[in-house]
Amino acid sequence: MNDPIPIPALLTGLQLTDSAFPSGYYTLSHGLEGFQQARSVTPSGLPALLHDLLRHSVGPADATALALAHRAVTADDWDEVVAVEQRLHATKLGREARQAAVRTGRQLLDLAGEVYGTAPIGRYRDLYRDGAVRGCQPVVAAVVHAGNGLPVRQAVTCELFAFAASFVGAAMRLRLTDHRRAQVVLHGAAPVIEETVAAALDRELPDIGGCVPVADVMAGRHERAEARLFAS
Repeated sequence: MNDPIPIPALLTGLQLTDSAFPSGYYTLSHGLEGFQQARSVTPSGLPALLHDLLRHSVGPADATALALAHRAVTADDWDEVVAVEQRLHATKLGREARQAAVRTGRQLLDLAGEVYGTAPIGRYRDLYRDGAVRGCQPVVAAVVHAGNGLPVRQAVTCELFAFAASFVGAAMRLRLTDHRRAQVVLHGAAPVIEETVAAALDRELPDIGGCVPVADVMAGRHERAEARLFAS
């Protein structure tokens, strides 16, 4: 039986989730450094924190926006793409979260034009130049994946895996885990990623927005920290 996912599209998904891809994710701890600074996370607590962020933060916000934007790009509905990004940006209440989403998104947009150069990327770049969009990473990723033919379910899965991989990478740099344990944590997140993908695909535009109050508090404390290894 033939694979329903075109190999070039699958390779694009793998390329974007590779830690060597210079998206700027290596500068982010996704809130983990704030938890560490407050001594509110231990190595044994890493899986639970990752699962909570996937289910209640990244899933309802970034993954949902990615799914909706991907469908809009596929349908050539660019007004919907703009609406998705505006709502996503508005739900990012913390300064670090907003800045991280835009900074990594703009980096991806710049790279995507050079690496892939598909028509949807060009259309999104026009919207960006006109000031209609800000370049939020999940929406830019949706444009790239849709333009390269990766189905929406696989696109959301790739991006959630990239988040989880970046999270455990930050944990290693913060000395909360080692390389071996990090892989155990990453593999253990697979069922949660699958669950989060399914939930994201079932949401609509008004549903965009995560809610993890403790993570918001930690992010706010991180903004004012005297010394920081990560930008978020």
